[in-house]
Amino acid sequence: MVQNTPSNWKSRIRNFFLDLDARIDSSLFSSAKGIRELYERYSTFMDRFYVGRWKRWVFIEPLSEAATLGLGGLVLMLTLAIPAFRETADEDWLKKSDLAVSFLDRYGNPIGSRGIKHNDSIPLEDFPDVLIKATLATEDRRFYEHFGIDIAGTARALVTNAQAGGVRQGGSSITQQLAKNLFLSNERTIERKVNEAFLAVWLEWRLTKNEILKLYLDRAYMGGGTFGVDGAAHFYFNKSARDVTLSEAAMLAGLFKAPTKYAPHINLPAARARANVVLDNLVDAGFMTEGQVFGARRNPAFAVDRRDEASPNYYLDYAFDEMRKLVDTFPKSYTERVFVVRLAIDTNVQKAAEDAIENQLRQFGRDYHATQAATVVSDLDGGIRAMVGGRDYGASQFNRAVDAYRQPGSSFKPYVYTTALLNGFTPNSIVVDGPVCIGNWCPQNYGHSYSGAVTLTQAITRSINVVPVKLSIAIGQKNEPKAPNPAKVGRAKIVEVARRFGLKAPLPDTPSMPIGSDEVTVLEHAVAYATFPNRGKSVTPHSVLEVRTGAGDLVWRWDRDGPKPRQAIPPNIAADMAGMMSHVVSEGTARRAALDGIPTAGKTGTTNAYRDAWFVGYTGNFSCAVWYGNDDYSPTNRMTGGSLPAQTWHDIMLAAHQGVEVREIPGVGMGQKLPPERVANAQANAAPKVLETKPGPPPVLTKRGADILVRVEKLLDDAARTANKSTADDGKQPKPASSTSALAFPQNYAEENANASAPRKN
Repeated sequence: MVQNTPSNWKSRIRNFFLDLDARIDSSLFSSAKGIRELYERYSTFMDRFYVGRWKRWVFIEPLSEAATLGLGGLVLMLTLAIPAFRETADEDWLKKSDLAVSFLDRYGNPIGSRGIKHNDSIPLEDFPDVLIKATLATEDRRFYEHFGIDIAGTARALVTNAQAGGVRQGGSSITQQLAKNLFLSNERTIERKVNEAFLAVWLEWRLTKNEILKLYLDRAYMGGGTFGVDGAAHFYFNKSARDVTLSEAAMLAGLFKAPTKYAPHINLPAARARANVVLDNLVDAGFMTEGQVFGARRNPAFAVDRRDEASPNYYLDYAFDEMRKLVDTFPKSYTERVFVVRLAIDTNVQKAAEDAIENQLRQFGRDYHATQAATVVSDLDGGIRAMVGGRDYGASQFNRAVDAYRQPGSSFKPYVYTTALLNGFTPNSIVVDGPVCIGNWCPQNYGHSYSGAVTLTQAITRSINVVPVKLSIAIGQKNEPKAPNPAKVGRAKIVEVARRFGLKAPLPDTPSMPIGSDEVTVLEHAVAYATFPNRGKSVTPHSVLEVRTGAGDLVWRWDRDGPKPRQAIPPNIAADMAGMMSHVVSEGTARRAALDGIPTAGKTGTTNAYRDAWFVGYTGNFSCAVWYGNDDYSPTNRMTGGSLPAQTWHDIMLAAHQGVEVREIPGVGMGQKLPPERVANAQANAAPKVLETKPGPPPVLTKRGADILVRVEKLLDDAARTANKSTADDGKQPKPASSTSALAFPQNYAEENANASAPRKN
């Protein structure tokens, strides 16, 4: 090896690297020299265009800055436009909201419709000229002139609103409003307005002006559950949009701004005042003269009286939302957009629920300082038999049964007791009702007193607060004996069980969660309780039973295609819980809810400062939740879950069980006949006692008021005798009996409050 190696190998290697280094240096020098020469040539060439002195600062610098800022603006606009254009990724974007659904009740009777009505039945050229002019004059006078965003109109609206100190004018063009209807929600955020602007420009690029206007007239919500001017014309005036007069066209055009506020079947004076503003707009825009609109001012439009048409609007809104989600699960190849849907609603139960809530609020809402209520009645398979989302749909379309999250108070405790039974406790297990603290939070019972050793059945019957908190600690210790914070572990187990029941609310981890401080919805709460009489099987809330095309072809059916029940807890645990919760109705805080001969179980709930009052209960046939409170979270006047909520639940369920075969509740049996005095109290909804310890609603008709009515009646009788000169008794009216309130406090109300032992006692 050594013999074959040249003796000068080291010098050869050194010379090689020296040569390589020289070549690299030479290349770099030549490149730099070439670049320098190119730069000098470029500088010499650009010197020909040099502008100095004042011309530079007047022309060159502003143009340079504009170019820089413009490039940055384009990059920013592209960044902001990406979320907006994602909304258009669906190839079927034009049909995203194009659903027409006719609803039937569970027995096949029509009850209403939702979605786009008569979408393509009237071409744009067939709409009355006055209707199109009224729309353009009011919503977008420069519609045919702008590129999707009316810069002048937006600036004018900003100035007007700034001068008025509030929102007086809207700056959105018709194209922007259509973009919102097709792709976006109604939330008032900057992000939505930015997306709306980009989508408006995109629509202008994709569609003609007439196509945009036609879509706007067909897709805009017009109140009363109608979409589009033709559907609104049929609903409000019982005629086609082709046949509307100038006064009716003005009233329709006035609905675009606020369909709920100006709906003529709800507030005709406001609708007429708004129509008069539309007529002013027609004159101001130069579309018509004052003489042409004079007749419409003198003869305003009349709307069809639909006050007696009891449409379950809250239920239909919920069903339509469910239907839209359901359609999204259909294959992409399925293009049908018109459906006939059979719902789980029972119109008799729905009417009873609406009447019960209205009667209670009308009689006692002022006394209890309660203005709103909501309820959901569910089958044991999750089918929603009835839903009331508020007192008046015309005044507010916000569905408090579905969209409002409220603290359930003690009605959340059954999930805690269920978790305890799953971890070795029994209904007869003893827990000491005594002081307990988690950190610096120490729950208190009603009256700041303690009951000592109690069973779980006694604790849930009397709605003791301390016991569920102690159970959460014990559950954590049982699952993780060495955990530094056993209460936190126990609360995690409680949330896990609540999820099995079907609660999807956030349920954040707080020390007070076991006594109902986390918020839930009425819908989820009602259907979750169906797990107890369902032998431990949780079900999915649903309103749709069957979907067919307009031609009658079956598309989807709940019993075939819907999610199946899931075994959430063992049947024996569900039976034990039902037995415990039946005591709440028979001898606890919810005795107003007791049904004669029908097995009943449930739990009341009242939150801090009496802001929310609940009763959630079930029979062997149905589950039902009732909530009372105020939208602004203001406290009620000491309303508890055992008062109006329990009484409302009783009235609803009494109607729901008419003509229904009563089923037993596993763990309770077939129920017992109530004592005669309790039946009489339940039927009369009255009690002779007037409480001193708790303020309550006064009688509707006092003794003094009854005496006054009797005297007035006698005076009328005397006047009739004088006029007829007759002593005949034929015209005499029977005297009204002096009565107390149709729903005064029951005889056991004082006992209920005497037995109470927690701030969230119900």
